[in-house]
Amino acid sequence: MMKRTGQLLCCLALLTGSVQTITAQQKKNKEISYWLTAPDKSIALQQQSATLPFTGTGKNIATIQVDATKKYQSIDGFGFTLTGGSATLIHQLPAAQQDALLKELFLTKGDGIGISYLRLSIGASDLSASVFTYDDMPDGQTDPELKHFNIDEEKKDLIPVLKKIVALNPAIKILGSPWTPPTWMKTNNSFIGGSLKPEYYGAYAQYFVKYVKTMKAVGITIDAITIQNEPLHPKNNPSLLMLAEDQAIFIKDHLGPAFKKAGVKTKIILYDHNCDKPEYPLTILRDKAAYPYVDGSAFHLYGGTIDALSKVHDEFPAKHLYFTEQWSDGKGSFSRELKNNVSKLIVGATRNWSRNVLQWNLAADAQWNPHTDQGGCTQCLGGITIDGQAVSRNSSYYVIGHASKFVPAGSVRIASNIAGKLDNVAFLTPAGKTVLIVVNTDDAAQDFQIKVKDKVAAASLHSGEVATYVW
Repeated sequence: MMKRTGQLLCCLALLTGSVQTITAQQKKNKEISYWLTAPDKSIALQQQSATLPFTGTGKNIATIQVDATKKYQSIDGFGFTLTGGSATLIHQLPAAQQDALLKELFLTKGDGIGISYLRLSIGASDLSASVFTYDDMPDGQTDPELKHFNIDEEKKDLIPVLKKIVALNPAIKILGSPWTPPTWMKTNNSFIGGSLKPEYYGAYAQYFVKYVKTMKAVGITIDAITIQNEPLHPKNNPSLLMLAEDQAIFIKDHLGPAFKKAGVKTKIILYDHNCDKPEYPLTILRDKAAYPYVDGSAFHLYGGTIDALSKVHDEFPAKHLYFTEQWSDGKGSFSRELKNNVSKLIVGATRNWSRNVLQWNLAADAQWNPHTDQGGCTQCLGGITIDGQAVSRNSSYYVIGHASKFVPAGSVRIASNIAGKLDNVAFLTPAGKTVLIVVNTDDAAQDFQIKVKDKVAAASLHSGEVATYVW
């Protein structure tokens, strides 16, 4: 029968007839603390009272060796998309409850999970209650000088919630992504599909400039933007078809120069779509005129495999990689969503050079609302469910929390081997702590050991369990 191997390191030593306590520093060097989530949710991101002592002798079992001398990419953060719908649900909570929830989500104290990265939609996404952009005009009218640009719709819910978040965590990184330009810029004059008219490339570049500067004026710093959410999926509501060649022209001839002229330091990130088309960002990065303006490429995982990120990294190692979206299925099981998303995203994306991991989306109601008609996601499960004033925590809350609570921005991924079906990834934090995240994807329980230099610590995980180990 498998037993939990984490046991308290003996803190008492008999020395010349007196009892002495091992110092906190000695304990720090000899023990691993860990937090656990079980697939049946009976344990949910809970610190275990037992710790795992390091010893000098190991066993002939699966071994995860962690090597902090081998370093890879820096980490920008872990989090969610704060959709307009998410912001509305949070903002409608009573003030005291809203403040307590935001502290839980964006601080690490106590039960807080310390979300450190957010994605916003620039205008509406398909998880907004209605469709809008920041420069909507009556049919037949245009506004190439953007005289009617405004973010008034965001001042209802999104901006007030964001201001509270930034007050809690001023260093949080925020990414903006549009689902569509204003319809008067598009070939079909519709929120759904169509392409950006070439004559409005310049105006759309200025649209991004205005967005960044307008958000800055209300206290929100946009760290990065992607040019189009899912540019190869023109059937969403809202959406836009933007081919790689067109995105390259937009960057090199319009957006890049516009940001430079306006003194905008916001990063430009490519693609923002599935792992099945790494040639999309590669096409743009191979364009020598577009390359200097680009910070990196962003991916989703509704198609393809996560190692597509490494294919882009291997050809352009100086450019960064980001993982910006993956949903949790409202009709899926907690155990499946927990195991798969820790394995594929927290472990898979970061082991393939991603600097962040974001799930879609932060909050929804009990019926997976709000969402747009004619294409909006009808069963996207939020990290939290807000049903009136009742708040419950779902699989992606724990998926992200197992990383965001322990791996702050500025951490660095370090080497660790995959042992059997114990998918894992390791980080070194700015404070010098080592963090190892492990998920047991096997159908059976697994005994294993964590090895650091010549010391080992015995550990165990039941099938589908996730643990974060810290020492």
